Amino acid sequence: MNINDTFPSKYLKASDLQGRDVNVTMSRVVMEDVGDDHRPIVYFEGKQKGLVLNKTNANTIAGMYGPETEVWPGKPITLFPTQVDFQGKATEAIRVRLRPPQLPSDPPPTTREREELNDDIPFA
Repeated sequence: MNINDTFPSKYLKASDLQGRDVNVTMSRVVMEDVGDDHRPIVYFEGKQKGLVLNKTNANTIAGMYGPETEVWPGKPITLFPTQVDFQGKATEAIRVRLRPPQLPSDPPPTTREREELNDDIPFA
């Protein structure tokens, strides 16, 4: 039994990434109540779970695409798990970065490479 399956979440958690970088395309950003907070949530094309934006990730995306969230849909980002310090403890978190463009001269991936880079993750 996977303990993460026991406590499902409406929102994306670092464990959902299964230790991998995941390329996604933003589909919308909405404000939702999360606990006692009203927070921005970014949703992705073809995925159900959204990412609750913290200040770090919101500023990273804003640095890439500008501060107006209305222009973010359709833009690509990469989600990746990492260890961060939270209240004096190391904890797993999700961070975002710009997805590097694929160069036109790059050969198409082989079937094996596509399987290794498969973006099918449980939060679909």
